[in-house]
Parts: sequence; structure tokens; C-alpha cells
Amino acid sequence: MAQYIQDVHDVARMIPPGRVTTYGAIADFLTLGSARMVGWAMRQCLAEDEVPAHRVVNRKGELSGRNNFATPTLMQERLEAEGVRVVNDQVVDFARHFWAPTELQL
Repeated sequence: MAQYIQDVHDVARMIPPGRVTTYGAIADFLTLGSARMVGWAMRQCLAEDEVPAHRVVNRKGELSGRNNFATPTLMQERLEAEGVRVVNDQVVDFARHFWAPTELQL
């Protein structure tokens, strides 16, 4: 399981600032597990600033992980600092901000 967590965190580190991806997109890219497993793996890194967990949202663009941050508004604050507008805990213009891990140049 430790390798899975590391793989999820590695993909999250590649999300460009100002972009977001979904738990499901990461799961599909890794071809292992499910969106829920990715969410679990992301919760393991919240104390680590080098993993941008704030850039991972649910399939609707909602900040479903916001309550796992130090404060419920921290996820939104970090996204907005990168130019991603959030209203009612949802990314505005989600399609424009969405980044697919398949965009990686491996």
C-alpha cells in the first residue's frame, strides 16, 4: 500500500499550479484502485506541503476534501492563490482548469 500512496502523491506533484484533477482521473491513470482509494492516499499527505492535495477535487469539481485540511477554507485559499476561482466549494469553469494525468510526458 505504501507504493500506491507514493504513486498517487507523485502524480499529484505533477499537477501544474492553477490546474486541478480528480481522484478518479488519478485512479484511472494509475490503473489501480478507485477514486476512493486515491482520496484515502491524499489524506495521508495533508501535513506535507510538497504534495499539492488542494489541486485534487471530485468529478464535479467540488472541494470534497476540504474538511481534511487544517481549516475548511484552506483548500479554497490555496486554489485561489493559484488563480482558480471557487464558489460554494466548487471550482468555477472546472473544464478549463481540469488537468488530466494523461497529459504527462513520461
